[in-house]
Amino acid sequence: MDFAIFLVQLLNGLQYGLLLFLIASGLTLVFGVMGILNLAHGSMYMIGAYLMWYFVQLTDSFVLAALLSAVIALLLGVVIEKTLINRLYRRNHLDQVLLTIGMIFVFNAMQSLLWGDDPLGVAVPGWLSGSISLTELVEYPVYRIFVALLCLLLAAGLYLVINRTRLGMLVRAGESNREMVECLGIDINRLYTIVFGAGVMLAALAGVVSAPMASIVPGMGEHVLISCFVVVVIGGMGSIKGAFVAALMVGIVDTFAAVLLPQLSSMIVYILMAVILIIKPQGLFSS
Repeated sequence: MDFAIFLVQLLNGLQYGLLLFLIASGLTLVFGVMGILNLAHGSMYMIGAYLMWYFVQLTDSFVLAALLSAVIALLLGVVIEKTLINRLYRRNHLDQVLLTIGMIFVFNAMQSLLWGDDPLGVAVPGWLSGSISLTELVEYPVYRIFVALLCLLLAAGLYLVINRTRLGMLVRAGESNREMVECLGIDINRLYTIVFGAGVMLAALAGVVSAPMASIVPGMGEHVLISCFVVVVIGGMGSIKGAFVAALMVGIVDTFAAVLLPQLSSMIVYILMAVILIIKPQGLFSS
């Protein structure tokens, strides 16, 4: 592998890993704070991509479509938490699994009803459609760099919110001891609504920014959900820092495996997960 190909694959791996983090951060946040195992999280990614396609057709504006998609995803998360998820807080994980699996079927049916089953696509906006030269013969798309930088910005924002704001302090407290937070007069139910809505919005944003890079197809959320669970397990359940490190690891390993070991590429990340869990059974940064 020459240097140019190595550099391209490294950038692809970093970009893919950062995108995985954007999805997995919402998943691990909801589980770590609320104790909810949300198997429908990948459906939020799918919904974000379909909303992006719809609003681009409606407004002919990439930025406006992204903003509208994010706002609707946030509102959808709030509605789901208020009507369904809040019934699960004191129930076991089996009940959570059954309900969220049912939500997957509902969202897939709604997607088919609203947008059909044909593959869809979103064009890269003109101001992000160029490439930059890595070497004399190799160029790299500006849009992929934009996605990576946006994901980094969102990751930094999430870190600051969790570690430097009062809301973040309440989130960390709710993760550690829900009963004590309630005794201090904090509305834990409102806090959980905010956390779940933010988690849904993060997953939908990942779908929004990935829409111009891949086909928008039915069931696209199920595949990415598996990768996100690998990230969460490797990083440590409930750990945002762990999800970030694990997402980069999975992104880079998966990308290079597809080039260097194509016959084993589908199982390399699972081998990585098994090795890490043998060494650290609770994940890299268990909360």
